[in-house]
Amino acid sequence: MSQRRESYDVVVVGGGHNGLTAAAYLARTGRSVLVLERLDHVGGAAVSTEAFPGMGARLSRYSYLVSLLPESVARDLDLNVELRSRAVASYSPTIRDGRNLGLLVEHDEGQATRESFRALTGSDNEYDAWRRFYAEMANFATRVAPTLTRPLMTAREMAAGVEPDLWSAVVDRPLGELIEKRFTDDLVRGVVATDALIGTFADLYDRSLIQNRCFLYHLIGNGTGEWRVPVRGMGAVTDAMAQAATTAGAEIITGAGVSAIRSDLDGAEVTWHDGSREHSVRAGTVMANVAPWVLKILLGEEPDQASKPSGAQLKINFLLSRLPRLKTGVDPRTAFAGTFHVAEEYGALGTAYAEAARGQVPTTPPGELYCHSLTDPSILGELASFGAHTLTYFGLHMPEALFEVDPEARRLEAVRRAIAAIDVHLMEPLLSCVMTGPDGELCVEAKFPQDVEADLAMPGGHIFHGDLAWPWASNRESLETPAQQWGVATGVPSVLLCGSGTRRGGAVSGLGGHNAAHAVIAST
Repeated sequence: MSQRRESYDVVVVGGGHNGLTAAAYLARTGRSVLVLERLDHVGGAAVSTEAFPGMGARLSRYSYLVSLLPESVARDLDLNVELRSRAVASYSPTIRDGRNLGLLVEHDEGQATRESFRALTGSDNEYDAWRRFYAEMANFATRVAPTLTRPLMTAREMAAGVEPDLWSAVVDRPLGELIEKRFTDDLVRGVVATDALIGTFADLYDRSLIQNRCFLYHLIGNGTGEWRVPVRGMGAVTDAMAQAATTAGAEIITGAGVSAIRSDLDGAEVTWHDGSREHSVRAGTVMANVAPWVLKILLGEEPDQASKPSGAQLKINFLLSRLPRLKTGVDPRTAFAGTFHVAEEYGALGTAYAEAARGQVPTTPPGELYCHSLTDPSILGELASFGAHTLTYFGLHMPEALFEVDPEARRLEAVRRAIAAIDVHLMEPLLSCVMTGPDGELCVEAKFPQDVEADLAMPGGHIFHGDLAWPWASNRESLETPAQQWGVATGVPSVLLCGSGTRRGGAVSGLGGHNAAHAVIAST
């Protein structure tokens, strides 16, 4: 397909969820909108894929849960998406004095959660501390969440609605201090800390506070911080966004690799290639649903390797014939229903970070498992009737640099060690539960930062397009233009960010697209 016009009010570069959100909002205002997507499909990282051909199951290959997508955005765009709560928040196995124990946190915390804390720690003190801490963080979240779809507040304005000591502990001081002050148990500390490290390579005492910012984003979604499972997989979310955009009149071209954006006084010209020939199109405004580092290259700057983002995760998708039994004796349907923490004790997280920072694959990699098919069997297709399940592993402290030297050996070792860390808690090896595909290979798919970059053009495989920023403006920041006020400015008036690299981007939220669209609307 080629564009129908020589110029558009808005051209969106990148058909991921944020680009589709921006296109839908702007097309609804009557603006002409063109979306250019490099791949042969839209959705970016939020897609459902038959990762194992011939098996029928459709996995959320990259992004896998939804929290930060505002309910207001879903209502505005009439998104036909069902997000289901998981029956369990988390289960965390551990070994102490030769005993296999586990910490269960229910979705709706009740007596079973209290008893699990007591069995692990010997008293109710840690659970009481847990409840106090998350009640305070819930108040913080309810302060921040409604502001995400409004022009930026300043730090001073935001802080006025948060208890001062908590604000200082979360915003001004390394998160490790707060965790160690509030909790004493190594596993409980680790479960709290993991939200600070998803896709973020940092020590909990890192002075940059990138771990604090990651932590906050994981707790503020819709004011509750709950991470839910999209029915029919992540692709259902972006399919609904694409439908909203095209229904409103936006045009979408796939297989369109953008190579240059040239701005001028009247807007900008976007050049793209369809695999056979080059095309150009004019735009009053260009919305860049790409990482800021990539945008600079499209605008004509030389690539700066020193500032290139770097991801730090290992994603492994499995297709199982059955859920493995646990040494704790807990029903696997309970243990795997939420987030299953592996080697994520506080001390273990620190050890793994130190090893990775020295250039070593962590001896015992920390990571988390998610069994989406327990919440949404529809993704299994016909396999649902045979007791099959999907299992997704998200490994921490796996920086891109680890896999630049002897990459194949390093990759195999990382996967082997990740599975070994899981097996410690199982009655049977995980691979004994993995299905075999028609090609005779085990249904195991591993994705490293380099794969994410190659597949999705995310520089360095960084899932947030770069380090997350606080979801407010600094007290001295210029907020004169709509682009600045909405956190989407690039320094080029006719070009706005609309992806995860916006001020309040990151995760599958649509916030980058929503806020960029509102900056355009506010400018006219």
